[in-house]
Amino acid sequence: MKKLIEMMKGNREIDITRDDVKTSLLYLTIPIVLINLLRMAYNMADTFWLSKLSKEAIAAVTFSFPVVYLMISMGIGVSIAGSILVAKYRGRMESEMVEYTASQTLVFSLIVASVMGIITFFNIERILVILGASGEALPLAVSYLRVISLGVFSLFGFSVFISLMRGYGDTVTPMLVMLVSVVFNVLLDPVFIFGLGPVPAMGIKGAAVATVLCRGIAMLIGLYIMFSGVKGLRIRLKYLVPDFGFFRQMFSVGLPASIEVMAESICVNALIAIVGQFSNSVVAGYGIGSKIYSLVFLPAMAASRGISTLTGQNIGANKSYRAEQANIMAARFIFLLLTVSGVGVFFGAERLIMVFNSEPEVVSAGAQFLRYIAVSFGFTGIWASFNGGFRGAGKTLMAASITLISMAVVRVPVAFFASEYMGVKGIWIGFIVSNIVGGLLALFMFWRGRWLDMTV
Repeated sequence: MKKLIEMMKGNREIDITRDDVKTSLLYLTIPIVLINLLRMAYNMADTFWLSKLSKEAIAAVTFSFPVVYLMISMGIGVSIAGSILVAKYRGRMESEMVEYTASQTLVFSLIVASVMGIITFFNIERILVILGASGEALPLAVSYLRVISLGVFSLFGFSVFISLMRGYGDTVTPMLVMLVSVVFNVLLDPVFIFGLGPVPAMGIKGAAVATVLCRGIAMLIGLYIMFSGVKGLRIRLKYLVPDFGFFRQMFSVGLPASIEVMAESICVNALIAIVGQFSNSVVAGYGIGSKIYSLVFLPAMAASRGISTLTGQNIGANKSYRAEQANIMAARFIFLLLTVSGVGVFFGAERLIMVFNSEPEVVSAGAQFLRYIAVSFGFTGIWASFNGGFRGAGKTLMAASITLISMAVVRVPVAFFASEYMGVKGIWIGFIVSNIVGGLLALFMFWRGRWLDMTV
């Protein structure tokens, strides 16, 4: 633990291909947990302040988040590919290829994300109507998403910085930059939503303005760090000319990841559409419950990303046994942690929902959602952990297949048909079944042992 604290303070550089596996995994994972926690602070701050406006405002944001996810899905695939390749070349000690990969990733990911932002801007209302947004929630969601789609460049720029630094093996620096951004967001959210001094009250649009502005600040700090090379990873101007030959290599790795994220987003949108058939109270309760679920799920997401880096660098350094050891260690721990968390969420569901909204109908719907899915938390931990290892080994198609089967083949169909007979409870059952399937399928694919040879 003392060694870990010293490394967090920057007293010495960690080598995740040589240092103790547990220490290396903690070094990568703890900052990612904090990064994701801080990222959630964006959403939680929005939800908290918007809940002071109306439940329609919360419902509008609930409809909006899956659209944002879909908007940046293609860019995320390029970012994931860049992170995997940076980890591989870092493990091989090929510093010039690390710089080249990082530079090309920045160029292509921002191009793709910007194109998706433009497409979304001109189709926002159409998409939201398909999702089931109506009444007062529709114009509110449109207002929110117009600002987000115009600011997608700043939103995604920081995500690229996080991915590249993570592939390089540095998760502490992005955590500190995220902290700065979140502090600004928490302070500016109520200012832009309710107005203060010369700043007019913007309502839900103000939450989007604050998010874009604060993410823009984080992006600029991240770009400075990468262009200056002060933290090891460096972006060089001479490598920023798009190399479409190299992009094809990135595309082969990133396409399955993009498809996975896009399919996951489509499935989330489909679930929103199914939930949208019920009242705004149910939608609001589901929206709040989803954010709480995301908060509980943070350790699993962090482990997934940490394992991806550790796996990539160790396979690149021809040390597959260390990658396998880390995957098993993380999956066991995250399964136990999320199972215990599920017990706490099950018994504290109402109190958790009431932190954000005290309307009886909203509390009832949100608590019911949390109680149903809490029993399957541990399986989502297994799913996330092993999928991180698959991605780090370049097996993005394997990771994508598990997600597609669990969500598109199981979750959405079960939720749709079960809701026809059981009402909203049927949707929650869809979550339970798909989480268990995803966990067991990931475990099966891991023990097959065919994922350890990096192919990128």
